[in-house]
Amino acid sequence: MSWFKRLKQGLSKTSGRLTQSINGALTRRKLDDEALEGLEDALIAADLGVAVAGQLIQRLAKDRFAKQVTDGEVRSALAEHMAEILEPVAEPLAIDPARKPHVVLVVGVNGSGKTTTIGKLGQHYSREGLKLRLAAGDTFRAAAIEQLQIWGKRCGAPVVARENGADAAGLAFDALAQAKAAGDDLLLIDTAGRLHNKTELMDELAKIQRVLKKQDPNAPHDILLVLDATTGQNAISQVQTFKDLLSVTGLAVTKLDGSAKGGILIALAERFGLPVHAIGVGEGAEDLRPFDAKSFSRSLMDLDTASY
Repeated sequence: MSWFKRLKQGLSKTSGRLTQSINGALTRRKLDDEALEGLEDALIAADLGVAVAGQLIQRLAKDRFAKQVTDGEVRSALAEHMAEILEPVAEPLAIDPARKPHVVLVVGVNGSGKTTTIGKLGQHYSREGLKLRLAAGDTFRAAAIEQLQIWGKRCGAPVVARENGADAAGLAFDALAQAKAAGDDLLLIDTAGRLHNKTELMDELAKIQRVLKKQDPNAPHDILLVLDATTGQNAISQVQTFKDLLSVTGLAVTKLDGSAKGGILIALAERFGLPVHAIGVGEGAEDLRPFDAKSFSRSLMDLDTASY
């Protein structure tokens, strides 16, 4: 199955609900005030957020108000406007070959899919020929350590791990030292995500960054925040919390296949403008891919495209 087909399938919960709501709002096939209000409600229900929904409806009204329209025309217009919002943030994670290694610190709340995302990224970059290393920095969860070790075997990457409860900063320091000595291209570091105690989490993340900078003043080179799309609007508060803790450089949005509110990605783009490096629509390694604004928008509106 092509990536576009997997993406459409993964977003079917969101697109199905949106399509049904759009059809319901266009009962008279005329884009009047009542229809626009119904369309706006549908977009808000898909977690695009009030601000983005308002922007999209204003543009739609400007172009087509009081005209006869089909649901396909409306969905095409909305997809086009959504893509325009998303294009500026659609940036693949760029690994700098001049760095040995390029260090990516992966953060997010527990359950967001951090460890799986690291494994999938590792497999992707391993296939591209990069030499990489994984660090099991979520030392409070034995399951996370074991899971990362499994992914390490899959992508042929050594995994730096310690006993449950070990100091995460010390582990990160050792991982970077080993990666430098081995001439690795990429070091992916997992972290804990215990948001119930923000002070503790902030102290740990700050310590990890501090010890990394002892070996490389520019490390970590990227701080990737992983978000679970099924949390909907709560993803916005998570981004704000982590932005308050440290300098997040980009996002990965997972579990879009489990959500009927996939529009949250557009709300995040409009609110924060952070690069969206990757999206996930399934459990397999091939189900995490670089984010593409057009394919996402058209999938969200249940549209085909000749280029995919």
